[in-house]
Amino acid sequence: MGKYFGTDGFRGRANETLTAIHAFRVGRFLGRYFSRGKRDRARILVGKDTRLSSYMFEYALTAGATASGADVYLLHVTTTPSVSYLTRTEGFDCGVMISASHNPYTDNGIKLFNASGEKLEESILSRMEAYIDGGSIPLATGEQIGRTVDFVAGRNRYLAYLLTLSRASFRGMRVGLDCANGSAWQISKAVFDALGARVIAIGAEPNGMNINSECGSTHINALKALVMERGLDVGFAFDGDADRCICVDERGDEVDGDGILYLSAKAMKNRGELDGNGVVATVMSNLGLEESLLREGIRLTRCEVGDKCVHDAMVAGGYMLGGEQSGHIIFRKVAATGDGILTALKVMETMLENKCPLSCLTEGFKKLPQHVKSVKVKDKEGVLGRETVQNALVEAEKLLFGGRILLRASGTEPVVRILAEATDEAACLEAVALVERAVRGASEEI
Repeated sequence: MGKYFGTDGFRGRANETLTAIHAFRVGRFLGRYFSRGKRDRARILVGKDTRLSSYMFEYALTAGATASGADVYLLHVTTTPSVSYLTRTEGFDCGVMISASHNPYTDNGIKLFNASGEKLEESILSRMEAYIDGGSIPLATGEQIGRTVDFVAGRNRYLAYLLTLSRASFRGMRVGLDCANGSAWQISKAVFDALGARVIAIGAEPNGMNINSECGSTHINALKALVMERGLDVGFAFDGDADRCICVDERGDEVDGDGILYLSAKAMKNRGELDGNGVVATVMSNLGLEESLLREGIRLTRCEVGDKCVHDAMVAGGYMLGGEQSGHIIFRKVAATGDGILTALKVMETMLENKCPLSCLTEGFKKLPQHVKSVKVKDKEGVLGRETVQNALVEAEKLLFGGRILLRASGTEPVVRILAEATDEAACLEAVALVERAVRGASEEI
């Protein structure tokens, strides 16, 4: 990870660690970098989520890019995967999504995509960081100054693309959607309505400050209650920028990204679509996923956390399915990044194809007890390097009797995450508590 860009872009508290000036300079760099040596001016696509500061960052970044000679096409409020899709299909030089994903509204972020709709290369990000810290770029003048273009029509093209991916009508299906008061609040319901489902949507009244607030994929209880109270067939919860999806089955039980990977891998194998006969997941995925897939004759390859890491591992191994426990699922044949709405469509397709409820599709997936704790710290890398923390990890592993303990720095927040997994849930809790004490002590000493 660089100074500013982590596993999912440049993210921080709005106008504190990520300011409008940062956004302006990101725009200046992108406009200049993608215009150099081109006979036509660079074309940059920009989308945003519903949080209060997204408008400020959109305008600041756009001003920077046009001042460097690029044309900027504005999607306005849209999803992260729509920016990825449209960047690669509409001939843009790069795409920008202004969002802090699942974080609270006080945070924001800048996600960048290359012309193929994939996360921007590290080599370019390194050069951008150097410019942000004091580099110089000439301003465009005269006819070289860029222009802005309203490109709201692009959202409709993305919506139409999603509809072409569905192999079945959803007529008669009762579906709950939790849109997290974010990017999915209009698009997701429009897609399910068009496919014939009877839709009830919650988290669909954004006001700039309620994004991810007690709703969406990180707060699943509201959707669970909706499914049970209204007798729905299934529910889908998205995060603020709609690149994640968590499911709720007809019994009100949560199906996370691991469960989605399990049922999708089985379905794709049965259709002959699981290239490489394998799936990519991260180090955070439950060991039970690996064992459950193995019983189906499917291999699991693990990588570091982050949908970019997942995508890179999929490309390297020739795999078509990968994802994260948090709900980032990549169907590489049709998308270059996680897409919550697309994931929901794929789950619906599998339910209809097998003529059974979601709970039936996950029956063979047996999780091991797993406990995860996020601890806010002053210096993530400093904490990880402390001898007291490393010693605590050794002692914690002894408590798990063949299980595993994992400590990693978040790539998007000022926290470290502790994961313990074993056959004994009490041992998981004890191991996490032991490491947490060491982490908090180390953070106070730094």
